[in-house]
Amino acid sequence: MMIPATPLAAVLLLLLCFSASAQVTRGASRPPPGCPTSCGGVSVPYPFDIGDGCHWPGFNLTCDRTRGRLLIGTLEVVEISLANSTVRVKDSAGAVNITYHGTPDGNGTRGGLTAAGPQCQDGYQGNPYVAGGCQDIDECALPGLCSGECTNTPGGYTCRCPRGARGNPRIKDGCIKSSLGLSIGIGIGSGAGLLLLVLGAIFVTRKIKHQRAKMLKQKFFKQNRGHLLEQLVSQKADIAERMIIPLVELEKATNNFDKAREIGGGGHGTVYKGIMSDDLHVVAIKKSKVAVQREIDEFINEVAILSQINHRNVVKLFGCCLETEVPLLVYEFIPNGTLYHHLHIEDPRASLPWMDRLRIATETARALAYLHSAVSVPIVHRDIKSQNILLDGTLVAKVSDFGASRCIPIDQTGDATAIQGTFGYLDPVYYYTGRLTEKSDVYSFGVLLMELLTRKKPCSYRSSDEESLVSYFTTLLAAGDLPRVLDPQVVEEGGKDVEEVAMLAAACVRMEGDHRPTMRQVEMTLESLHVPHGNIVTCDMDAPNYAVIKGTNREEVSRQYSLEEEYLLSSRYPR
Repeated sequence: MMIPATPLAAVLLLLLCFSASAQVTRGASRPPPGCPTSCGGVSVPYPFDIGDGCHWPGFNLTCDRTRGRLLIGTLEVVEISLANSTVRVKDSAGAVNITYHGTPDGNGTRGGLTAAGPQCQDGYQGNPYVAGGCQDIDECALPGLCSGECTNTPGGYTCRCPRGARGNPRIKDGCIKSSLGLSIGIGIGSGAGLLLLVLGAIFVTRKIKHQRAKMLKQKFFKQNRGHLLEQLVSQKADIAERMIIPLVELEKATNNFDKAREIGGGGHGTVYKGIMSDDLHVVAIKKSKVAVQREIDEFINEVAILSQINHRNVVKLFGCCLETEVPLLVYEFIPNGTLYHHLHIEDPRASLPWMDRLRIATETARALAYLHSAVSVPIVHRDIKSQNILLDGTLVAKVSDFGASRCIPIDQTGDATAIQGTFGYLDPVYYYTGRLTEKSDVYSFGVLLMELLTRKKPCSYRSSDEESLVSYFTTLLAAGDLPRVLDPQVVEEGGKDVEEVAMLAAACVRMEGDHRPTMRQVEMTLESLHVPHGNIVTCDMDAPNYAVIKGTNREEVSRQYSLEEEYLLSSRYPR
């Protein structure tokens, strides 16, 4: 039960101060003779006593004989039990037990009493008999408990060695500095240093690679005659700046030239489909396979020429890249392939309708007439053939591949130049004399008209008499037997226009260049076939031009084309 703070608490505190050096046990020793053994009806066993010299120090009681009471201080003792080591006392509030204890010293002469009621828990001190009387002990403030880092906790404390030391922190000088902290510091420092070294090495390596790539690009730019290109378009600085495209843009446009982006190619190179990141327009990027100086010269020539051309029927050149070993050309993307593919596709179904063929011929003639007469310096294509006529989504013709083209100043027309062209389309006069004029393109276009009419490949066609397509076509035309070589679809769909186109083709391939019409005359003649015959726009080709075909016999035609036959033989057996 709860004991009031006074007067019992004062007596208990007094009893707590008593101590002994002997163990109090039942029958440990006997009292001296004559010592009283009871008071007020309460038995007083030894070592308790009410007389002098009969008790151990700290175990003396008082006998109030007047009232017949046994007292400890002012409290009345109602029972002493050696068996339970208790002294039962009471006051006005009731009774409480008090325990006694002793610590033997071998003589059994000393002892003491402590309260057996509520006590403060370990780590706390104070009066347990009042609310909040037990207070936490700050062990860290007590000397000798911890020589390291001490942290007080409720009812206890923690003690550990400082960072960088190890040992027993609960004894003096028990913590010894360790090299672990230093090792960790060195390790962290070394790791940071190594990381910086690696990052530095990566940075330097990238810097070197970037520098080398830059030098290599400069080398290729010079090797690819970039300075020549800059000079060729120097009068239009904005064009030069726009047309030279960095390699990184083309790599991004083609997903680093992914094989899945390939849309064509041949022995000389590969064509990729790309999407430019600036305006998302689709382009065709032509990449050569080998770096041959002649091809590089042709490449620069094509860029210089196309940079001056803006025509609906000429493929548009967006720019070029000179930062690779082989130059790259960037054109508008033409989705429907070449005229050659549409004419010679291995498919039993009908080829291009006649009206489409006639329109494609007209558009091609219009582009060549523009090149010959509408630009400041006439341009001769030099390689007109069905493979170089591209068709867009609506089958509109686009003349392409200007690598072999030449700009010929008006006062230098007819000057000798290196022979370039394709077997079957090449002007025999140009082949023998080396003198290039606009009429060389007229001859090639005449062969193209024959290809449109017959669907025969001029580069490989041979008649039963080993005649070329040009010779065989003109022979049959002169003999009035042209349907033998015509495409049946053309005969069925073309009507009278077929003969007009056939006559025009024959006029274009005359041996004497002066007798051939100009591309402007060819364009006007073809355009006249698109309007009703009552409104035909006549061209100014002179009568003798047609007379060469009309009314001539086979022998005259054979003599007319003897030069071409000689050329064909020389192509088969090179000189």
